[in-house]
Amino acid sequence: MPEWYGDHPVTELGGADPHLAHVQYFPVKSLDAEPRDRATLSTDGALAGDREWAVLDRPADAPYDPDAADVGGSGDYVNGKKTDAVHRFRSQFHPRDEGGPAVTLREQSDSDDEARRFELAEALDDEAAVHADLNAWLSDYFDREVSVRRDETGQHDDRKRHGPTVVSTATLREVAAWFDFDLESARRRFRANLEVGGVPPFWEDRLFGDTGEVVRFRVGDAELVGVHPCQRCVVPGRDPDTGAETPDFRETFVRRRKGTMPPWTAGDRFDHAFRLMVNTRVPEASDGASIEVGDPVERLGTQSA
Repeated sequence: MPEWYGDHPVTELGGADPHLAHVQYFPVKSLDAEPRDRATLSTDGALAGDREWAVLDRPADAPYDPDAADVGGSGDYVNGKKTDAVHRFRSQFHPRDEGGPAVTLREQSDSDDEARRFELAEALDDEAAVHADLNAWLSDYFDREVSVRRDETGQHDDRKRHGPTVVSTATLREVAAWFDFDLESARRRFRANLEVGGVPPFWEDRLFGDTGEVVRFRVGDAELVGVHPCQRCVVPGRDPDTGAETPDFRETFVRRRKGTMPPWTAGDRFDHAFRLMVNTRVPEASDGASIEVGDPVERLGTQSA
C-alpha cells in the first residue's frame, strides 16, 4: 500500500466497513452545498433537488435549453470555471418545510444582518417574475446581466453520467493533507454528493472499470452504477471562501495522486491523474429510493455498460 500523507483510521481494504458518512446536494448550481441526513435518488438527476436551479450568463428573457447548455468556463452558466467571484458570497437554501423554496444570499464580507432572502420559482410559476429581485442582486454582484433558471431534472455538468458523485472521506482527508487545508475545505472544493466512510483513501476508485464496463454497488437498499472517474477543473484549486488559487495545485495534485495510487486504481478510464471522485448513474429500479447517512455501502461487481 502507498505511504499516506494524512492520518487515516482505515488504511487497508481488509479493515474497511464502507458506509454512507455524508450527503450533500446543491439546490442552486455552483452555490453552497446543503448537507442532509437522507436523500432521494432520481434517474433524471443525481439526488432529487440537486442543481434544480442555476445561474445563467444571460438575461431572463433570453432562450435557454438545459440539454444543450455549455458547462465550460466560457459557456452558458455562471460557475467557478468562469469566475472566481462565485466563491466570495454565501448562500443558504430554504426547502418547502421552511417556507421555500428560497435562498438567502450575502457577500462574504457582509454580516448576517445584511443577508437577503429570495424566493425560487417552482414548476407553474412565472420564473422571470419570481426571480426578478434575485436576478437583480446577482447581476449587481457579478456586474453582468444574469438570470436564475429552473430545470426539475437538474443541470449537471455530465449529462450522460448524472447520478450522485461519490468520494470517500479518507480521500478528501488525504488530499487535504497534500495542501495543508482541512476536511471541510476539501468537501467544499470537490463538491461530491455522497461520501463513503470506514474505508481507505481512494476506495471509490473501485467503483469504475474499463471502457465498456460499469460497476454495480449498493447504498442501503438502493443500487447504483459507477461509470467514470471525474476529471477535475480549476475549482478545487481555489480557496472556497476567497477564490484565491492554491499555488501549483494541479502539478502537486498529479504528482501525489500518482505517488499514492492504490493497487485497485486501474482501468483505461483512468487515463490521467487529475481525476478524483466517481460519476454514477441511477438505474430505473432505484428511481425514488431513499438513502441515508449510516447506510452500508457494498461493491457488487462489474458488468457490461
